[in-house]
Amino acid sequence: MSNLDRQATPTVCGGRGFVVAEPVRELLSPRHVRLGESTEVRRLLPNLGRRMVGAWAFVDHYGPDDIAEEPGMQVPPHPHMGLQTVSWLHDGEVLHRDSLGSLRTIRPRELGLMTSGRAISHSEESPRPHARYLHGAQLWVALPDAHRAVEPHFQHHADLPTVTAPGLTATVILGELDGARSPGTAYTPIVGADLSLTRDAEARLPLDPDFEYAVLSMSGEAEVDGVPVLPGSMLYLGCGRTELPLRAASDAGLMLLGGEPFEEEIVMWWNFIGRSHEEIEAARLDWMEGPRFGEVKGYDGARLPAPALPPVALRPRGRVR
Repeated sequence: MSNLDRQATPTVCGGRGFVVAEPVRELLSPRHVRLGESTEVRRLLPNLGRRMVGAWAFVDHYGPDDIAEEPGMQVPPHPHMGLQTVSWLHDGEVLHRDSLGSLRTIRPRELGLMTSGRAISHSEESPRPHARYLHGAQLWVALPDAHRAVEPHFQHHADLPTVTAPGLTATVILGELDGARSPGTAYTPIVGADLSLTRDAEARLPLDPDFEYAVLSMSGEAEVDGVPVLPGSMLYLGCGRTELPLRAASDAGLMLLGGEPFEEEIVMWWNFIGRSHEEIEAARLDWMEGPRFGEVKGYDGARLPAPALPPVALRPRGRVR
């Protein structure tokens, strides 16, 4: 999914200076952003005061939206570099096209994982005809320096491993949870899991104390470590936890995001993750004028132009050793 913000501002993210080394309960409120004609997203990352969770650098939650009489998601071809996109649905379908020639309809509880590496472009749209409701999350994972120029590729996994407990089913989207590992390719120690809780369920989810974590509420009424988390909000949990208490007052859907704190500082602007203002500026020019990001064939419409890049050179302060 694209960041469609026409006033996109470069942001420095990452580095252990932003990480809370102990358990906390920091409730994050979303910023509402229009995505096309009929979709509004709730942006949880990057957030004021909280830029990343592990390698997770961008989180949008959208829906559930009734799009029976609407075009639904319509995101024209746009570029990415230096990151992975993770598409995750609870309702509806999204048709993915990219400059590698990939064409795939992503359905609920299926993983669509696109690794941009050095450069890729793609489009996302609701199929025609499409289901009545659209509900899901779109997330980005920052690639570490050693892998950020990897050859771009797309993966689709319909069969994902699960971890179960009374009243809880955890589907492992990316990385590893309680010994279950996703088939999706990961480049840092990371976890992403979809948590389905039944009404009145109480469970304790095992965690890695070296990871930092956050929980995004997708639906229903649930408490995370005693904190009510409403749909469309996210609770940042810090590090140092070995387990996470969960309780559901109704059937509820959550997403667990975590990973080792991302040590490298990065520059994130529009749909790019790089390491310097100059690198971002070059990528923008390549999208506007060059062949680097390829062509998305089959999309009915023009590709997305890049917004203006503010003339402010943002530079990471260097790696934390």
